Amino acid sequence: MMKFILLLLAIPALSACAQQAARPATPLCSPEWAQWVEQRVQTSDGQGHGPDIGSDEWKSVVEFRLNIRGKASVPGRDTQAWCEYIDGIVKQGPSFSCEAVTPGSTEEMICNDAGLATQDRQLAEVYEQAQAKAADEHPPTLKASQRGWIKGRNECWKSADQRTCVREQYQLRTAELQARYRLVPARGPFAFSCNGNPANEVVITHFDTEPATLIAEYGDSVSLMYVQPSASGSRYEGRNESFWEHQGEATVRWGYKAPEMTCVIAQ
Repeated sequence: MMKFILLLLAIPALSACAQQAARPATPLCSPEWAQWVEQRVQTSDGQGHGPDIGSDEWKSVVEFRLNIRGKASVPGRDTQAWCEYIDGIVKQGPSFSCEAVTPGSTEEMICNDAGLATQDRQLAEVYEQAQAKAADEHPPTLKASQRGWIKGRNECWKSADQRTCVREQYQLRTAELQARYRLVPARGPFAFSCNGNPANEVVITHFDTEPATLIAEYGDSVSLMYVQPSASGSRYEGRNESFWEHQGEATVRWGYKAPEMTCVIAQ
């Protein structure tokens, strides 16, 4: 009886990482290995719709889910080295400990999803780089903003598609830190004079993030904007600001329900 009670007490202490699918004792690239990767990466929509496991299309989706598609370091998909590369990524967890996560929480989902865990590790690297840039920041806003972001990420449990919500939160936060702390290549600054007044100026700097971002400066205000789908030109949106450029001209809205400004690039 005592052993049974001790066993029950130990169950809640099991980590989310321990609940992950065990690595099969089968050769890399085998169908059984591919099934294990699928359990951890989840290329299907959960309703049986998805690429054939082990196919080149499936491998492409695996790379996308792990946020490594297109990277030069990824071996060819028809090689043993590709399987070794993917195996090494999938076996890793997130940057935080999975030992005490709450069952059903966003953290548990990240621990059990190799794609989200990869995004978490990548964000942790970017955050560390941002910390180095923010060492003399006054006021010190980086840590506070990161705590706020984590709280917002964890609110994704309310979303109808929790995984997509978390994935997008990681994408946007990574891009935000890379742009705000100039961690990636930039283009600009480009000055636009608005409403026919050279003194009424908006300054734009583009950043090679994913998704693409820009930082706009207007007077004493600064806005981070993310690229949006557009039939023509390039369109970006921030919290209450927008920038839509086409052939050297731009439409800018600065502030909630503010009138649009017509701007041209300064010569």
